[in-house]
Amino acid sequence: MVLTGAEIVIRCLQEEKVEFVFGYPGGSVLYIYDAMFKQDQFKHILVRHEQAAVHAADAYSRSSQRVGVAMVTSGPGVTNAVTGIATAYMDSIPLVVITGQVPTAYIGQDAFQECDTVGITRPCVKHNFLVKDVKDLAITIKKAFFLAKSGRPGPVLVDIPKDISNHKYEFEYPKSVSMRSYNPVIKGHTGQIKKALQLLLDAKRPMVYTGGGVILSDAAGKLTKLVKALGFPITNTLMGLGGYPATDKQFVGMLGLHGTYEANMAMQNCDVLLAIGARFDDRVIGNTAHFNEVQRKIIHIDIDPSSISKRVKVDVPIVGNVADVLDDLQKQLDAAEAKSDAKALAAWWTQIEAWRARNCLKYKPNSKVIMPQLVIEKLYQVTGGDAIITSDVGQHQMWAAQYYKFDKPRRWINSGGLGTMGFGLPAAMGAHFANPKATVACVTGEASIQMCIQELSTCKQYRLPIKIINLNNRYLGMVRQWQEMFHGNRYAESYVDALPDFVKLAEAYGHVGMHITKPQDVESAMQQAFTTHKNELVFMDFITDQTANVFPMIAAGKGLSEMILAEDL
Repeated sequence: MVLTGAEIVIRCLQEEKVEFVFGYPGGSVLYIYDAMFKQDQFKHILVRHEQAAVHAADAYSRSSQRVGVAMVTSGPGVTNAVTGIATAYMDSIPLVVITGQVPTAYIGQDAFQECDTVGITRPCVKHNFLVKDVKDLAITIKKAFFLAKSGRPGPVLVDIPKDISNHKYEFEYPKSVSMRSYNPVIKGHTGQIKKALQLLLDAKRPMVYTGGGVILSDAAGKLTKLVKALGFPITNTLMGLGGYPATDKQFVGMLGLHGTYEANMAMQNCDVLLAIGARFDDRVIGNTAHFNEVQRKIIHIDIDPSSISKRVKVDVPIVGNVADVLDDLQKQLDAAEAKSDAKALAAWWTQIEAWRARNCLKYKPNSKVIMPQLVIEKLYQVTGGDAIITSDVGQHQMWAAQYYKFDKPRRWINSGGLGTMGFGLPAAMGAHFANPKATVACVTGEASIQMCIQELSTCKQYRLPIKIINLNNRYLGMVRQWQEMFHGNRYAESYVDALPDFVKLAEAYGHVGMHITKPQDVESAMQQAFTTHKNELVFMDFITDQTANVFPMIAAGKGLSEMILAEDL
């Protein structure tokens, strides 16, 4: 079957059983869009900005276990998409991004809407390709999907010159692909797993620390089974929330910069640490030297060998897919004759409960002004803890992570590594397309939401019943908090002046807007949004306390046990 390059692209996407392509057309991809128009096996979602296309594809992937797909044109289409690509790269999200390029004869000639896509995106993709011959198109797209979802996942970009999309070649989609230089290890080393189990059973103060790798490898159920069998305390990173049920008593909360007192203290003072699908980044362990002051044995399970001993030296490295390694670890635990030290573990739990008794997330209620923590608590109650929550980046993100208890994986969709403002709304779009029957809410702030607010138009076009929870404190909240605490209350450019009327703005886009100013109205507004307006997008503008800060917190350069609690101020 002889097809044009554009038709080959479409057939490849069909062979990969793609459901949605999030994108924005332009000159260099018009042949591909024309071929897409002639088929009905997958749907194209027209966004209003290329950044949003990649964010939506990203969240579609995070909430569905599938590879997200985005398509943009050359030049500014690509450069607009880079923020979304970098966001996915930092959080190891499997994407295939198809970009248009100027005709091959024009490459390097500063042609209209030309940019060096491969060069620009090289630092923030798992891999990228420039297709220079139509005969290589099908195998390249097959490789792109394989690379995106195997090993440590990530975004893969395929750059297609316009003339290649119009050249013809016989189409045959490869059934499989192998790459000599790319063979990720899936199964963990049996001897290393045995060493790890022995350390765990000998531990007096054990701790389990898990990250986004548990979610990405669909290992939440296996993790829960193992942790329940061991009886150990467990903490999740921001990206790992939902990997273990947050309502379970063995869960000690999120750790890190704004983690709970009990999670950070247990992490710092344990004698054996089991790290699973996490990378010991700066927002998790704080000052590395401080973390290393306590002597502990560290077991680290990760599919990416470059992540092991990258920031913290580990004692038992286990390279492999998290789900497979947990399977083998569980089998060895079930077969083991030795058991952990019950007396020592009980004493350790007594200490943890003493730390937990500090109730580090308590805040002072206010009858006159809405506390942002209250909004998240009511969101949790009204949705029964069963919604998909997307967020932007800032204080609202941390409050959502602290006060919404995620019991299931793939319900918490946020930008962790890159910290991208503007992620929340297009992410909610992608999550809805992946889960059309689910309740989807976007927790945002008045600054973040304006980064991609044009996507309210996309939501109108596709009738997306997303609920937007805008915690409006009229400040760049996290910036203001740091300026208050570490820059002598000098609020340099953190005050957000000349805000729009969000209710009128939402209505202008054809949605429902609500303006909530009183604490006693928070729950009723939520109930109305999620019931009366169940099938509509509702923009809830909550006017919150301007002085509220996120606690606990760890100052820059400090360690896990050097937290600042609200009660300390």
